[in-house]
Amino acid sequence: MADRHRGGGRPRALVASPVVKWLLLFLGGGLGASLRFALATWVDARLPLAFPWGTLAVNAAGCFAIGLVATYADEHHVIGPAARLFLVAGMLGGFTTFSTFGLETWSLVEDRMPWLALANVVASVVVGLIAVILGVVIAREVS
Repeated sequence: MADRHRGGGRPRALVASPVVKWLLLFLGGGLGASLRFALATWVDARLPLAFPWGTLAVNAAGCFAIGLVATYADEHHVIGPAARLFLVAGMLGGFTTFSTFGLETWSLVEDRMPWLALANVVASVVVGLIAVILGVVIAREVS
């Protein structure tokens, strides 16, 4: 099952050289990181509370998108390995940000707000899993 969402059932040789792979990851990751920053900044500006709403929004959107894109790509074979590498590992890998999640959660603990830290952990995991499931279900309904 893990290989299904990594390889998409397509031959890996279709993605050209290692240099091309790294370039696709670099460009996709840069785009994803830029989108992550834009969305998190936009959400945080509208909800100026101690809770990291921007990161929660990014994690939920990223989980939904990766469920949708990876499942649709793998089950319908609509994109090749290069495009999948760019979109899933590059762009969505750069967009989703559990490293920021960890840092912000720890900061809440250090700021003596352990209940907000716990709420962030629970909300991020539950909302992320629900978003992945929704992405998978929608991808499977589209034909």
